[in-house]
Amino acid sequence: MLTRNCLFLLLWVLFDGGLLIPLQPQPQQTLATESRENVIHLPGRQSHFHRVKRGWVWNQFFVLEEYMGSEPQYVGKLHSDLDKGEGAVKYTLSGDGAGTVFTIDETTGDIHAIRSLDREEKPFYTLRAQAVDIETRKPLEPESEFIIKVQDINDNEPKFLDGPYVASVPEMSPVGAYVLQVKATDADDPTYGNSARVVYSILQGQPYFSIDPKTGVIRTALPNMDREVKEQYQVLIQAKDMGGQLGGLAGTTIVNITLTDVNDNPPRFPKSIFHLKVPESSPVGSAIGRIRAVDPDFGKNAEIEYNIVPGDGGNLFDIVTDEDTQEGVIKLKKPLDFETKKAYTFKVEASNLHLDHRFHSMGPFKDTATLKISVLDVDEPPVFSKPLYTMEVYEDTPVGTIIGAVTAQDLDVGSSAVRYFIDWKSDGDSYFTIDGNEGTIATNELLDRESTSQYNFSIIASKVSNPLLTSKVNVLINVLDVNEFPPEISVPYDTAVCENAKPGQIIQIVSAADRDLSPAGQQFAFRVSPEAAIKPNFTVRDFRNNTAGIETRRNGYSRRQQELYFLPVVIEDSSYPIQSSTNTMTIRVCRCDSDGTILSCNVEAIFLPVGLSTGALIAILLCIVILLAIVVLYVALRRQKKKDTLMTSKEDIRDNVIHYDDEGGGEEDTQAFDIGALRNPKVIEDNKIRRDIKPDSLCLPRQRPAVEDNTDIRDFINQRLQENDLDPTAPPYDSLATYAYEGNGSVAESLSSIDSLTTEADQDYDFLTDWGPRFKVLADMFGEEESHLGESES
Repeated sequence: MLTRNCLFLLLWVLFDGGLLIPLQPQPQQTLATESRENVIHLPGRQSHFHRVKRGWVWNQFFVLEEYMGSEPQYVGKLHSDLDKGEGAVKYTLSGDGAGTVFTIDETTGDIHAIRSLDREEKPFYTLRAQAVDIETRKPLEPESEFIIKVQDINDNEPKFLDGPYVASVPEMSPVGAYVLQVKATDADDPTYGNSARVVYSILQGQPYFSIDPKTGVIRTALPNMDREVKEQYQVLIQAKDMGGQLGGLAGTTIVNITLTDVNDNPPRFPKSIFHLKVPESSPVGSAIGRIRAVDPDFGKNAEIEYNIVPGDGGNLFDIVTDEDTQEGVIKLKKPLDFETKKAYTFKVEASNLHLDHRFHSMGPFKDTATLKISVLDVDEPPVFSKPLYTMEVYEDTPVGTIIGAVTAQDLDVGSSAVRYFIDWKSDGDSYFTIDGNEGTIATNELLDRESTSQYNFSIIASKVSNPLLTSKVNVLINVLDVNEFPPEISVPYDTAVCENAKPGQIIQIVSAADRDLSPAGQQFAFRVSPEAAIKPNFTVRDFRNNTAGIETRRNGYSRRQQELYFLPVVIEDSSYPIQSSTNTMTIRVCRCDSDGTILSCNVEAIFLPVGLSTGALIAILLCIVILLAIVVLYVALRRQKKKDTLMTSKEDIRDNVIHYDDEGGGEEDTQAFDIGALRNPKVIEDNKIRRDIKPDSLCLPRQRPAVEDNTDIRDFINQRLQENDLDPTAPPYDSLATYAYEGNGSVAESLSSIDSLTTEADQDYDFLTDWGPRFKVLADMFGEEESHLGESES
């Protein structure tokens, strides 16, 4: 420490005396310390360039960190050869910390640090210096760069950035087993002195662990450390700088070390004999007790497997391991009986599942104990002699017949009487009864095997001394069959025979069915009834395998002579008593082809003599129906169309008004003849003849008396009516042509009869022929009338 302070004092004297002694430059900074020649243009001199030797040379300055003096800390001095000491040169400073951390005397060039510096905060500062003419303010030298380094002192202790630490190591590890590596960091400059050189040591945790002073690796220092003795260790580690020398700074951390478990301990029973008491009524599969072996290990190393050593109780008991508690659970494999055996003794073995071969030399990793089980007597229900009773009885057995018995016994020491009764919840309670004392079962109703062939119900036995103790057993009663039903044909009773059948031909195979429960080997016999055997058209051939064939006895059959034949077939069974039945087969004669394929039977033979099939007949009938439907639809449409034509008149369907495009008199025509009298409602009502059809006979309507001054109109109407009635092409209604007064101003003048002469003889209609073709019809009509009048007068 004294040496360092003397060094600082020497540097301060040198700088303070104005002597600038550059340090030996580092290889990468050699260029900055060498003298270089620069071409500088000096103001006020000749304008040509000349070589000037640089006046100052330096590389870097040093300043102490954490300086606590009252005066600013002197750093160094800048000087130029151009400065003659006359005050004509001004020095300037710029860069990192210029003006805030470092200041320069503009006249002398002295540099000072005006505040305390921390190397760990900023290790160096880069600044730029320049000499300027104080009058012209122009630089005398080019700007040069230099560095001020902060000189490190040991002001930071080592720190464990990752502490505290947690580590583990297996128990029973050898000496030197690796545990953990710790590392401390020192913020001081590792390149200068021993401020950052750290040395590790253990302050707490010996003699169990050791640490390498340089690397910080922690290892075990004692052999066979046992987790079951001590599991947790806390070690205090120190890191000290200055290489561990006196005066160095130190930091500490804690390392928590846990010994992990290994299987180095076998399981041990806490006692050699275990006693258990079990009631004899314990159900099979239930847990009757627990035992436990102790293993000081942990986790999977403490997992224990229990086994029963073959011996007295190996077939009655079983033991399994409870994974949560590692206990041995004893379970019952078979029921216990106090009256048979009252105690059991056997051994149980406990062993580890996961063994470690390194510790085999310590002995077997298992232990045994003796287990004694005492069976406790319990008042038990009666026990039936069989687990299931099966009985048989014939159907129709008289009521009260005993068909069997059940037996139950009280096996306890003080034997008690037993009572029997049927479980009323079962279906067989109404068909059977049981004797409460003897246990005999008898029928209570007549049984029918065809209705119910089997009965299944339960019998309950209870102790007289304790009726609540009951036991139950199933009884199965099979109803045996009595041959009471005759066999019957199981196939349809109808069959067919071809007209061209030959004698001895089998036309049908028949079989029989019996509603009775046929015993093994029962046979059915088939034969023709005696009545049908007199005139046999067919016979029955028994194949002796419970089937028979219908055989023809004639050479051909005719449908015209006889279409149906009835064959009575007698079937007998082989049971006792023998039952038989007569079944009538209906045989229909059909037309077949040469191969025996049926072509037609019954109605088809009449309608299809040429051999048409049923499908063809249906198709023909369907076509006929479709044609009839088309014809009916066509006629209906024609009648509908005709009816619509008759109903298309504008105003009155009774009249067909013919309009002529003759010009009338206009609005001035007020003297036109009123033709309304021709449409007298009374006349219309009196003449209600159908006009929509042509009359069968020519019947003229009743004529009313002639109206005066209207004779010509009446005759004209009658004439037109007669023409239409006699015209075969006329429509079935009258056509009325109305001619009224034409009006004033017409060339033909008025056609009305009002202004006409009173007699027809005075009228001359020849002028109508002069009016042109438009009045040709009218001229011909009146011309004919004149000719008829002339003939009548003559």
